[in-house]
Amino acid sequence: MKKFCGLLILSLFSYVCSATGSAKLQPLLDEIWQYNLSISPILATSQGVHDFDNKLADVSPDALEKQDSQFRAFLKKLSLIDKTELNRTEQISLLIQQRNLQNHIDQYRFNAHYMPLTSESSFHSSLAFLPRSSRFETLGDYQNYLARLEQFPSYFEQQINWMRKGIQSGFIQPKVVLQGFEDSVKAFIHDSPEDSIFYTPFQNLQGANVDSIQQQKLGEQASLIIANQIFSAYQKFYDFLITEYIPKSKTNIAAKSLPNGSDYYQNRSDFYTTTQMSVDDIHSLGLDEVKRIRSEMQTVVDQLEYKGNINQFIQYLRTDKKFYAQTADELIKQASYIAKKMDAKLPQLFNYLPRTPYGVEPVPENIAPKYTTGRYISPTNDSQPGYYWVNTYALDKRPLYALTALTLHEAVPGHHLQISLSREMTELPEVRRYTYISAFGEGWGLYSEFLGKEVGMYNDPYDEFGRLSYEMWRACRLVVDTGMHIKGWSRQKAIDFMLENTALSEHNVKTEIDRYISWPAQALSYKIGELTIKKLRKQTEVALGEQFDLRAFHHAVLKHGSVPLSVLEANIQQFIQQQ
Repeated sequence: MKKFCGLLILSLFSYVCSATGSAKLQPLLDEIWQYNLSISPILATSQGVHDFDNKLADVSPDALEKQDSQFRAFLKKLSLIDKTELNRTEQISLLIQQRNLQNHIDQYRFNAHYMPLTSESSFHSSLAFLPRSSRFETLGDYQNYLARLEQFPSYFEQQINWMRKGIQSGFIQPKVVLQGFEDSVKAFIHDSPEDSIFYTPFQNLQGANVDSIQQQKLGEQASLIIANQIFSAYQKFYDFLITEYIPKSKTNIAAKSLPNGSDYYQNRSDFYTTTQMSVDDIHSLGLDEVKRIRSEMQTVVDQLEYKGNINQFIQYLRTDKKFYAQTADELIKQASYIAKKMDAKLPQLFNYLPRTPYGVEPVPENIAPKYTTGRYISPTNDSQPGYYWVNTYALDKRPLYALTALTLHEAVPGHHLQISLSREMTELPEVRRYTYISAFGEGWGLYSEFLGKEVGMYNDPYDEFGRLSYEMWRACRLVVDTGMHIKGWSRQKAIDFMLENTALSEHNVKTEIDRYISWPAQALSYKIGELTIKKLRKQTEVALGEQFDLRAFHHAVLKHGSVPLSVLEANIQQFIQQQ
């Protein structure tokens, strides 16, 4: 028996050592995914893994150091896999996993965790999704949720400690983007615990699998925790912002002014664009696109026989009340109508559609003032829809002529369609289904705005001008983002450039500029991704001639999920050869 066991162990050892790259890859991807869930408990909950439902993430110095070491170890293991032994799908999975790990390592190396906030969001606001993402089926689920709420004070303290490190090292947000930011924290503090978003799961327990005595006890526990721990955590963060962080924030808006700032910005540019384009090349590309789009905008102004130049026309659009909804309900209803109208046109463009539905809702009031004009919110589990959020704050700054482009970008055929299709590809490993690559996803969103033109979604010249203004908005991002962070542009110069070239309201322009300042290089991904997709479509049309099928092309773009642009280019070349 001992001899048999020895032979068996030797045989297994020989198998492991001689296993192909394909056989090695999937177990390693699974191991990395499970590790990511263990250090991101809320992500685990949303993925249906409930082993960590009573925990929040540990962002202490020891925890982050251990995570960095583990990510480096995983990356080394992946580097030992022979790519030649992998098929095309596996090669893409390997590349994306390596990319994700390297990004974690880079972020830690540059001390990005010293600055866990942007102008529009932070850890304090992301926790507001907790009631929506948690499971509430049993008494244990509610107890796990309460255990998470009890951890708010320690979690906030960990984040505040990192922000103090940021103050000491100079890795800190500029003062100008933090004006009014403290109000978004104060919005979570109420006179009554029952008014808190974190009390929402206890408002109606009638359908829960919990008896009446337990229901009362849970509600009382929640009230005490929220009153004594949640509100105090938010109050402490508010006080820290007011007394320490904002007064000591920096005056220079450029990422270049951060420690190792130029390298950090180039690293973020490479990550978000999935290219190695230089800052100068990106800036020049943006200026070229601004010139081209401005010419197309002039064509629309001429079509309308407007007696004035583009800038006078833009001012007219910004100030005439007929271009704006009078109530929040009117704006939401119009967005919903546009979304439903586009739903009916999807079969013209796609062979495959997602099963996941989506809804249209306003941006929550507590974050709306400094939030972007619209956003797609993915479902946290397969029993939920996605949501297209429309910002109903400051209605006189939300033009209806741009609503079609916004809807197509955020809902369909943009983010909802692309992200849902990716998540429904159950044959792919989780790292492929749930990784969002900005250049691909945002490039697709901007390309989706253009698709609306091909299926008649822009009803009049004003809507078409709105579409062009949105395309111009993304082209301007290439100019102002690189300008502010590397080329010495002031915030006002960037605002003036956007006001000069887009039809966005002044409120939207300022909100966007502050977003770019506080989130370096992310804004570069949109236009670069869109231009790549359009270039590949043109190449495919020329190569295939009469055989070109738009629906087949879109399937080729989307069938591998979210991928770096170099991988997308290789996928389309393969598609052309197969056709």
